[in-house]
Amino acid sequence: MTAASTAKALSSPTPMPQKPVVAARRLACDIKVINRIVNGHASVTAEMALKLGAALKMTPNFWLNAQKAVDIYEAAQSIKTLPKPLKVG
Repeated sequence: MTAASTAKALSSPTPMPQKPVVAARRLACDIKVINRIVNGHASVTAEMALKLGAALKMTPNFWLNAQKAVDIYEAAQSIKTLPKPLKVG
């Protein structure tokens, strides 16, 4: 995720802890993992989605869908032309 897309995709009605160290402690992960996700150097994994969902009383699917939306958006930005539909039959 990029920093800008992370802020949009991961915004939720349930506020995140204001300090990454608090989030890392709550999620039982290294602060480097939180920083990499927030700074767009790592994606939200299924394991992290489970942890975020539990900590913020949300479904893990919310976090995976947010990551998937960012991935599709970034892929669409890098593809200049999509292939024509295949003829079947």
